[in-house]
Amino acid sequence: MSTERPDNPATRHPRPEFPQQDQEPPGLTEHMEPEPDHGETSYRGSGRLQGHRTLITGGDSGIGRAVAIAFAREGADVAFSHLPEEEKDAGETARLVEEAGRRAVAVACDVRDEKECRRLVDRVVEEFGGLEVLVNNAAYQMSQPEGIEDISTEQFDRVMHTNLYAMFWLCKMALPHMKAGANIINTTSVQAYKPSTHLLDYATTKGAIVTFTQGLAGNLAERGIRVNAVAPGPVWTPLIPATLPDTEKFGRQAPLGRAAQPVEMAPAYVFLASPEASYITAEIVNATGGTPLP
Repeated sequence: MSTERPDNPATRHPRPEFPQQDQEPPGLTEHMEPEPDHGETSYRGSGRLQGHRTLITGGDSGIGRAVAIAFAREGADVAFSHLPEEEKDAGETARLVEEAGRRAVAVACDVRDEKECRRLVDRVVEEFGGLEVLVNNAAYQMSQPEGIEDISTEQFDRVMHTNLYAMFWLCKMALPHMKAGANIINTTSVQAYKPSTHLLDYATTKGAIVTFTQGLAGNLAERGIRVNAVAPGPVWTPLIPATLPDTEKFGRQAPLGRAAQPVEMAPAYVFLASPEASYITAEIVNATGGTPLP
């Protein structure tokens, strides 16, 4: 019997204050301090997704990389999208997937473009021959402290296309290749329920993702395809220094007093993707560090 005691979740990972740091979007992992923990040395799989063929958007870093590592160590092959400027991070994710003994397919594309989404799905089906799990995780945000008057139409359009249009297109395009037992997992956010005024457009998309998830789940239930979402609280990813002005105190607002590390999100995605979650659909799994959500 193991005598290992569980860690205190409030102190298990770094707590603010972090060094102030700024990056140009989309940001890179190597420039972050502290460097995020994606489960590179800690996540241990148990074959829960053996033989699954999976696609993760935004899989080069952050939550996407953590999910890619976890899926691979659970026995899944992993395809993922990334922006061309994220090539270095994408290479590291692919290396970690292959190190786990699974196939990795990294596709440089911008999911804001419908044709690029089609190319992404076609590439995955060509490589894997089918698809069991789609994770819509890619997202964009940009803080505007003065609120709606400073949100340009260009920014609003980028947020909507990255966070919503891509999810819609990819679900629609992936479904012809998904059979009963397959599932879709979307990444929403605490922002869906408790919007920050400086992230108005981002929070709007995250609320829409909740509604889309629950509606699509009802639509696909008779086909035996489940649709769920994960709602993270603050998570330490490259998106943070690339889009927020104040990184020193990031995550302090959570009841646990710190931001999550990406590895702490991965088990929720693994569970939802696994057969153990066969009776769970239209569900939002909250992973907020203690912030109560509906």
